[in-house]
Amino acid sequence: MPAEEHESAEQLNERLQSSYNELAEMAGSLAHEIKNPLSVIRMNMDLLGEDFAEPETQRERRAVAKVDLVRKQCERLETLLNDFLRFVRLSKLDLHAGNLNEQVEGVLDLFDLQARESGVEVIRYLDRDLPSILLEPQTLQAALVNLVKNSLEAMPSGGRLEVRTRQTLFGVALDLIDNGCGMDQKTAIHMFDPFYSTKNGGSGLGLPMTQRIIDAHRGRINVDSVVGHGTKFTIEFPAPRRIG
Repeated sequence: MPAEEHESAEQLNERLQSSYNELAEMAGSLAHEIKNPLSVIRMNMDLLGEDFAEPETQRERRAVAKVDLVRKQCERLETLLNDFLRFVRLSKLDLHAGNLNEQVEGVLDLFDLQARESGVEVIRYLDRDLPSILLEPQTLQAALVNLVKNSLEAMPSGGRLEVRTRQTLFGVALDLIDNGCGMDQKTAIHMFDPFYSTKNGGSGLGLPMTQRIIDAHRGRINVDSVVGHGTKFTIEFPAPRRIG
């Protein structure tokens, strides 16, 4: 009886990664093909809008409204395609030892004016003795931007965002705690599903992309939310292995 050959876990992962890369490349190419005619449609809508810049009749005003509707839908599709391209292109990152606090501070500074104008108090409790983690700054900041933006949008009438970094048994953790509107159970379950969104005009790729970025950093993300009380995101990163 001939011996059966079985794939190792590493071989299976490589095969699945290869299949994913092929699908991602095809999806990216398709998205580019869609973007080209979409850009032409939007450009012609802009030109048509200029022709009706000063509508004089009821018929012309209806035409302007239709042009604006098509133009806005083109903009929405362009945003969706750009988010999708960023989503499918995310693969293995070039990780290097870095400081999580620096990434958090940079993102919070970016939102400082928006938070103050929204009446949101941002409280920073950052552990200055954090060990380094493996990270890719630009990509990790993109994930943190999505989370902070999500928290601020949950507090349109003001509130409090508490940001903590802390050491754990196996590495470091980041907590983002807001006292905003919170999420129901259905939203919390599906929030990391691609294209799932409860926001008007949202692509539904912001949080799924955030999860993929955290996964690529060998971390994990958890959410705990209560409607009317707020939401807590926790991201945990492993500390780099010591050599020697």
